[in-house]
Amino acid sequence: MRALTVLGTGPLALVQDLGRPGNAHLGVPPSGALDQPSLRLANRLVGNPESAAGIECLLGGLSVRAEASCTIAVTGPSVAVSASGRAVGSHNPVHLSAGDELTIGVPDTGLRCYIGVSGGIEVPVELGSRATDMLSGIGPKALKKGDVLPLGKPGLPVGVDEIAPSQPAAELTIPVLLGPRDDWFTSPAAQLIAGQWKVSPESNRVGLRLVGTALRRRESFQDIELASEGLVTGAIQVPPNGLPVIFLADHPTTGGYPVIGVVAAHSLPLLGQARPGVRISFRPTA
Repeated sequence: MRALTVLGTGPLALVQDLGRPGNAHLGVPPSGALDQPSLRLANRLVGNPESAAGIECLLGGLSVRAEASCTIAVTGPSVAVSASGRAVGSHNPVHLSAGDELTIGVPDTGLRCYIGVSGGIEVPVELGSRATDMLSGIGPKALKKGDVLPLGKPGLPVGVDEIAPSQPAAELTIPVLLGPRDDWFTSPAAQLIAGQWKVSPESNRVGLRLVGTALRRRESFQDIELASEGLVTGAIQVPPNGLPVIFLADHPTTGGYPVIGVVAAHSLPLLGQARPGVRISFRPTA
């Protein structure tokens, strides 16, 4: 049987693909890999379609055993990878024979590693995706020791066979499109430019919580409640304490706090790799 057996998971390991967008009317988040370019690369390196399901691993520590011959690749931040005790490195395809064990260390920077395996992980599809949604509980549960993950039919790797790993930064400047509720805040662009924040340890796949400068509402909106309205990935919601929350892939589809702006889509993978303590600043755009 073509499969991987999970021997260890580290803090959190999830099956993820490119998600299930288009289901907000059902109350279902898009979910999927937080750093989609890294998952796409892992899949290309092992000959899969970019949409194939792989593993998203938080702070390393994942260990799996190949139950059949397969090719595997680890992407995301640079991290030590070994196959049955032999150092093989990340960001390149590695062949595993039946019985070989692959172990991923802890990355020095960044937060999430991605593991692609030839054929992709073929757990059941729910609403068009194999992704684990931590908010609604759709998709497979978080991986645990002893789980057996079936693999699909392998393809042929295409394109480059080795890519330099990304280097997650200790400080990020994030472009933001103001609105739809920026009118609730005093000088919203100026506040975002002047503010200083760090990623909170309470962040997760639902949202990146920030600590630092509290954003101020206009006087006329101080005691106003907002009716619940739709949310998109990257929305910067501001609760009553004024500390922004950037919604990520497992975000709720509606919310009742004002959204001052929306993060540019190309910055979302950077935020998905932002560890607690990473400094965040915003750059409002037209």
